[in-house]
Amino acid sequence: MTAPTLSTSRATTYHYFDVIIIGAGASGLYCAMTAGQRGRKVLVLDHANKAGKKILMSGGGRCNFTNYVVEPEHFIGDNPHFCKSALSRYSNWEFISLVSKHGIAYHERDHGQLFCDDSSKDILAMLLQECADAGVKVQLKTDILTVQRLEQAAKASDNAHFLLQTSEGDYACESLVIATGGLSIPTLGASGFGYEVATQFGHQVHMTDASLVPFTFTDKTGDLIKSLAGISLPVIAFNERISFKLPLLFTHRGLSGPAMLQLSNYWYSGEQIHINLLPDLDASALLIAHKAAHPKQRVRTVFIDHFPKKLLAALQSHLWEDIKETELANIKDERLMQLGTTLNDWALKPSGTEGYRTAEVTRGGIDTAEVSSKTMESKRQPNLYFIGEVLDVTGWLGGYNFQWAWASGFVCGEVV
Repeated sequence: MTAPTLSTSRATTYHYFDVIIIGAGASGLYCAMTAGQRGRKVLVLDHANKAGKKILMSGGGRCNFTNYVVEPEHFIGDNPHFCKSALSRYSNWEFISLVSKHGIAYHERDHGQLFCDDSSKDILAMLLQECADAGVKVQLKTDILTVQRLEQAAKASDNAHFLLQTSEGDYACESLVIATGGLSIPTLGASGFGYEVATQFGHQVHMTDASLVPFTFTDKTGDLIKSLAGISLPVIAFNERISFKLPLLFTHRGLSGPAMLQLSNYWYSGEQIHINLLPDLDASALLIAHKAAHPKQRVRTVFIDHFPKKLLAALQSHLWEDIKETELANIKDERLMQLGTTLNDWALKPSGTEGYRTAEVTRGGIDTAEVSSKTMESKRQPNLYFIGEVLDVTGWLGGYNFQWAWASGFVCGEVV
């Protein structure tokens, strides 16, 4: 990443912009349009062949662009207070207003999540139109070769602070914004470039990990789960940190669905996860009550209306094979209560997750203690800014990571 020393004559050949933003994703485009609307000369650079690829694939192609309820507790990071300033200064309602201004039809799903009626393309088209109207230049298929701080002797402009050598020539700027995102979904071009730039300029980067991602299993539990692929049911997924009452989905690779994706934000390798398969029932009390009222019943009959048939059979073979043909009257209360406890607190130990390949977001990132929460400017390097997912701010599933992109992009765009 370290650039060679450039001669003054070489340096004078660069193209100058007030603001250069690296990354044509959600936060980068929002920052660009905001800065452009202030009359700043803005260039957005990206190595991809298309802007906003993650926007296009999000929400199953419908883009869960924000949420009706956005609070700081919907975000995690080493400093949970860091996100408060930006979120308060650019709210979900302001983005909803922009969507409405562009005539984009949208609808609410569970838990306040907002999706386009038609396509994610509508959100990307809106951002690109706003950028175009503000005179922003978006340049794709451009690899950043080096980033360096410009010394006074090498400047052709007094306002030039950074020089970027790229596959398409040299560019200089007064303000440099890193909006490169995290490591999630490398097939869309994700890379660790933003972390490299941060490290180059003396920033600490918290350990990164795939998040909002399905869990995988390699033991006998994995075989059980695989046999149930396609089955979904409401559960409470929890650990010692948090709990979520949301749907669970069994897949050929492990456990997915909103409950698992949310819990993955709070899970670390080697830990157990817990699943309440009957979130609205005390399974132990139900079994004891049925034993008193219907002593000749089998356990499976108690749960026949509570689980899909295939899941019920699998749970029976996994959890109560030893008493599957025993009448309730002949099963000790202690055994029934133990089974009930397991159904309300099924403890599993994932072997891991599906990783960055399918993760919706990257947990961790640039230490926010070294970045201004009001402007996103580096505290170590003047005129250098970090926005969006590259920072150590991770939102829940439900439009929160996009709202962080809009908000951090906006407050940065107001000052660069």
